[in-house]
Amino acid sequence: MLSEQQFASDNYSGICPEAWAAMEQANAGHAPAYGADAWTQRASDAFRELFETDCDVFFAFNGTAANSMALAALCRSYHSVICAESAHVETDECGAPEFFSNGSKLLVAPSADGLLTPDAMRAVAERRSDIHYPKPRAVTITQSTETGRVYSVAELQALSETCRSLGLRLHMDGARFANACAALSLSPAELTWKAGIDVLCFGGTKNGMAVGEAILFFDRALAEDFDYRCKQAGQLASKMRYLSAPWVGMLESGAWLNNARHANACARRLADAVADVPGVAAIFPVEANAVFLSAPPATLEALRLKGWRFYTFIGGGARFMFAWDTAPERVDALARDIRECAALAAA
Repeated sequence: MLSEQQFASDNYSGICPEAWAAMEQANAGHAPAYGADAWTQRASDAFRELFETDCDVFFAFNGTAANSMALAALCRSYHSVICAESAHVETDECGAPEFFSNGSKLLVAPSADGLLTPDAMRAVAERRSDIHYPKPRAVTITQSTETGRVYSVAELQALSETCRSLGLRLHMDGARFANACAALSLSPAELTWKAGIDVLCFGGTKNGMAVGEAILFFDRALAEDFDYRCKQAGQLASKMRYLSAPWVGMLESGAWLNNARHANACARRLADAVADVPGVAAIFPVEANAVFLSAPPATLEALRLKGWRFYTFIGGGARFMFAWDTAPERVDALARDIRECAALAAA
C-alpha cells in the first residue's frame, strides 16, 4: 500500500466524493437492469444537456473497450484507422481496436509531440488506394494527447475538414477530455461536435470515478445497433446504474470540470517549480495534467531511490501525471527532490 501520493499515473487516485455519493444513493433499493433504470436515463440526459445536443450515449467499463467499440462501429474489417504514432490505441491497447473491429488496421502518422496534423493524416490516407491496402475509413485523435498537449478548436476544425474531404469519420479518445476543457476554458460542445467530431469517448476513470467511460455519438446514425455491440463485447452492465450514477454526481455537481482544473493546476505548479533547475527541462509544453521532464539518468535514478514512481516510455524522460486529489504540498515535495537530485547528479 502506498503511504504517500505518487504521480506515475492519474489512475492511482481514488474516487472523488461526488461520484462516491451518487453510487451510494444508487445503491438504495432495487432498480431495473441493463440500463433501464432512472440513473442511466438521468446520466444520459445530463450528457445531452452538457454537450447541448441530442446525442446517443452509451456506457462502458473502461477506455480500451470504449475506444475499440467506437472505432469498430465506424469501420468494417477491411477498413483502416489513422492515428498518431504515440496514440494510446496504437501503443497501449494490446491490439484491442483490431480485435473488436474484426481486423481493421491502424495506420500510424508521424508526430513529434502527439498532435496529429491534417498534412500527416492526408499523407497516410492517400499513401495508397489499391485494393490490396486497407481502405482508410476513420481518424482517431486523443484530447488531451498522450504527451499532455491539447488540440485547439482551430486544429480540430482543420482535422475535421480534412476528414470530410477524404470521406473519413473523426473519433476522439477523451480519456482526459475534461482536462482539455479546463485547459482551454471552452465548452464540451465547442471541443467536439461543433468542431466536427463524430464520436467521443469521455473518460471518467482518470477524472475521479472508480470505473466507467461514456461513448457519445453526435451523428446518431453511426450508433445503429451499438447496444448490440456493447452486449457482444461484454460491456453491457447488468447493474448499469453503478456505471451511470457516478456520472450523475460528476456532471450535475460540476466536479468533472473542477477535478480537471485542479489536476491541471498541479501540473503547472510542478513545471513552474522546476523550470530553473539545471539539467532538467520540459520535453513538451505543459497544457493539461501531465509534465514530461528530461534529466540525466543519474538524476532520474536518484529520484527513484527517494521513492518516486514515474514512467519514461514517452519522450524518454520522466512523466508525472496529476489527479483530482493531488495534494499541492506533495507536488512541492517532488519539486524539492528533483532540485536536490539534479544538484547531486551535477556535483
